[in-house]
Amino acid sequence: MFSNFGSTEIAIIGLLIIIFFGGKKIPEFIKGLGEAVKEFRKGLKDDEK
Repeated sequence: MFSNFGSTEIAIIGLLIIIFFGGKKIPEFIKGLGEAVKEFRKGLKDDEK
């Protein structure tokens, strides 16, 4: 899914995240994103059973 992204695109996306969310909110954003991914994976495992 993310194999088409190069280092330039990732850097631009990171810069946009810093601009939109600011330096103080980035850790909260990443924590929320990690929790969302964990719940998504948990849902996939439950769906397979």
